[in-house]
This record gives sequence, structure tokens and C-alpha cells, in this order.
Amino acid sequence: MVTRIIAIKNLEKFIGQDLAELANKYGITTFVDGKQNKGWKGLTLEWLAGLTNDNKQAPNGLGFELKSTAFYQPKGVWIPKETFAITMINPQNLIETPFFKSHCWEKLKSLVFCAVSWNGKHNIESKLLKVQSFDFLEDDIIIKEIEQDYEFIRNKCATQGFSALTGADGKWIQARTKGPGHGSISRAFYARKNLIKEIIKL
Repeated sequence: MVTRIIAIKNLEKFIGQDLAELANKYGITTFVDGKQNKGWKGLTLEWLAGLTNDNKQAPNGLGFELKSTAFYQPKGVWIPKETFAITMINPQNLIETPFFKSHCWEKLKSLVFCAVSWNGKHNIESKLLKVQSFDFLEDDIIIKEIEQDYEFIRNKCATQGFSALTGADGKWIQARTKGPGHGSISRAFYARKNLIKEIIKL
């Protein structure tokens, strides 16, 4: 079994290299029927880390999970391209579970972030920029504020209903719709871009 430390050391050997070239080298398909295979970066990173490729919700290593996060340089400074989903929300579970016992916290602290470059919609080149584990402690201010976000969302779900949760809530994390179309009723916790910047400093 690959540990978090071993996975990070394995990945750090490839910082600055193009994931598209590495995917091709290891036989990972980047395009299927003319369309980009959305999961190719994640599969490539798992291969480089020494992990087996799978889609299980459980962490894909020994108590950790890799998360690919795209950064771009609109004005010469690396910034996150988008938020990322932390975990799906079950409304009853959310109401019943405080933050430090939640799947949201378990998932967050298990993540190893791989910052990768985004070079435009039709440009497949994507370099590995940095590998960073989630190293905040429970008593850090940022974790206390994430807990406040979670408890606010939890209370809102209990008092106003699951459908009242919107992406406007929360400073660091938000609970918003996830799924196809604007009529989606499922929701997930997402890390906002400002949280990604705090975790991964480029």
C-alpha cells in the first residue's frame, strides 16, 4: 500500500513535466472518439503516485486521496481556475453530524492536492506545478472558519430545508447544486477558490 508520504515523493519527481506526454507514455487515453477524456489527468497522477486507478469514494491510498486542481496565469500570477467538489451532501446526515465528525472534514484532511497548469480549452498540455498535502491543524484559524461555514450550512439545512442551500453561503466552503442542468437538486460541498489559494501557494 502506498502511503501519503511515498505518494507525494513519487509525484514530486514529475513537477514541471507535461502530464499529456506522461499519459501517452503510460498508455492512458486522453481522447475518446475525438472528445477529451475528462478523467485522464487524475488517472495519470494516480499512476505517477503509484496508486491503482479506481473510482471508489473511499480514499485511493492509505488514508488519503489525490485531487487535481487547475491553475492558470491571466496576468502572470497563478490563480485557481475553478472551485472543486469535496463531497456529496446527504441532508439528513448533514443535519445530524457536526463538522469534525463529518465526511466533509474526513475528506478535506485526506486530500493531497496536485496543482496542474491549464493552457486553454483546446490545449491538452498540462504541467504538474506543485504537490501539497492538507496540513492545517484543527485549531488553525482557517479550520475554525471552515467549521463555522459548515455549521452555518448545517443549521440552514435544518431550519430552512435542503433546497435553501446555495453557493452564496460560506467564506471558504459552499454547498451548491451538483449534477447536469439547472434543475439539479443534489448538492455537494465545494472548496472556494480562496481556500485553494490558501492550501496551494504558487
